[in-house]
Amino acid sequence: MVDGAVGAGTGAGSEPEASGSLRTFGAVVRGLREHAGLSREEFGELVRYSKHTVASVELGRRMPDAAFVERAEEALGNTGALRRAPGCLARQPGLAAWFRRWARLEQVAITLYTYECRMVPGLLQTEAYARQLFIDELPPLDDEQIEAQWAARAERQRLLRERPNTAFSFILEEQLFLRHTGGVEATRELIDHVPEIAELRNVDIQVMPLMRESHAGLHGPLQLLESPESQWFAYVEGQQSGQLITDRKVVSVLQRRYARMRAQALPLPDSVSLLQRMRGDL
Repeated sequence: MVDGAVGAGTGAGSEPEASGSLRTFGAVVRGLREHAGLSREEFGELVRYSKHTVASVELGRRMPDAAFVERAEEALGNTGALRRAPGCLARQPGLAAWFRRWARLEQVAITLYTYECRMVPGLLQTEAYARQLFIDELPPLDDEQIEAQWAARAERQRLLRERPNTAFSFILEEQLFLRHTGGVEATRELIDHVPEIAELRNVDIQVMPLMRESHAGLHGPLQLLESPESQWFAYVEGQQSGQLITDRKVVSVLQRRYARMRAQALPLPDSVSLLQRMRGDL
């Protein structure tokens, strides 16, 4: 699962990898940019990414996608160095191989929708909540793997604040908080944390009540995103795998389901009120 221990971390065939190559690539981009006399903001305009994304790539925190590499190459002299580099880049530590393509799309998305019925999404998790998921993983993870898992998750969470022009929407089932994953204190911390994230102007969080006669999300969790080129993608998961969906007809069906769920879930003020009542009952 993306937001469980396997999906956003190590699993079969997805051991933590070094990120030195990402830092090296970022240093090359920065060197070429500065040699060209461009600020991050000016360079961002040329490659059609925000200065925050440019900074993340230059600091080795973000895997550059194909569009970034191609536009950067064109903007910085067409030396060929940047085009040849992606094949040598190590992937982000702690991300399962089958999740990485979605993670790269996620980093540049202008819209990101998430519905979850199994666990609080990784972008909203607290450290205590996430670590409980890692501890519960089978086969068991060792300490190094758990640290890689949390490091990858914490890095992904930067998206919420580093991409203020990206619209994030989350629909969470009430039962996710009633389960008390990690214990009462971890649940209190989680319930305090989620409304704080909802205060961000680019984030909308809704809770789906436990009692709901009509529910468009019974097929399971899903994620939708819109790319800078206004193309929509969807992502769904199983126990040990994930599926990136690009077929426009299928994505359209999932968009309609998500739109229906937004109408069925509680609006943000009512969702926050429900969470506050739940916290008071702990």
